[in-house]
Amino acid sequence: MLLDIQTIHKSYGIRGTATERKVLEGFSLVVDRGETLAVTGPSGSGKTTLLNLIAGLDRPDSGRILFDGTDIGSLAGEGLNQFRRRSIGLVFQLHHLLPQLTLMENILVPALAGYRRVPQAVRLRGEALAERLGLLEVKNQKPGELSGGECQRAAVARSLINDPQMLLADEPTGALDEANATNLVTLLLEVTREQGKTLILVTHSAQVAVRMERVIALR
Repeated sequence: MLLDIQTIHKSYGIRGTATERKVLEGFSLVVDRGETLAVTGPSGSGKTTLLNLIAGLDRPDSGRILFDGTDIGSLAGEGLNQFRRRSIGLVFQLHHLLPQLTLMENILVPALAGYRRVPQAVRLRGEALAERLGLLEVKNQKPGELSGGECQRAAVARSLINDPQMLLADEPTGALDEANATNLVTLLLEVTREQGKTLILVTHSAQVAVRMERVIALR
């Protein structure tokens, strides 16, 4: 077991008033190491909120989230930052690459924390990821010169650069056409399995969801 979510509640707005909106109520989930999991459900059901809570970007109102035995809620400051850098890789619906940087520089961005220069071993890992994801030939080009599929593959490489235990992907195929979406999911599954990663992927696509080992639906 890598992730243990224990009866979490999360709402937005002011509690006990008309502005309160309950998103997750008594939600529990266990995810094993190396598992691939799809999270589905309509807009507003709490899918992105769930990923944010797992990544420590937000906190539940009550309940606990244990990651590899550590209560994420007990982390703060640099401890929380280190947890995110070392344990979690994030892939968003929009790639969020920095337009002024080359593709390779974008891949290396998460590895810059704590270093004046990226260590050679990390650079080599970036090169290997770029090659594995079919990006080596365009590594020196900037996002504006690349296709949407290439940019999204670069975002996957960026999420893997710090060798995290878990990848959290929030609608990673939402902005892609069907062919690129299929190719991206195939690459995600291949890379996570090759490297022994755990993958939680939020999607509205039934075709994407069924390719994961397990599917949960939020209401």
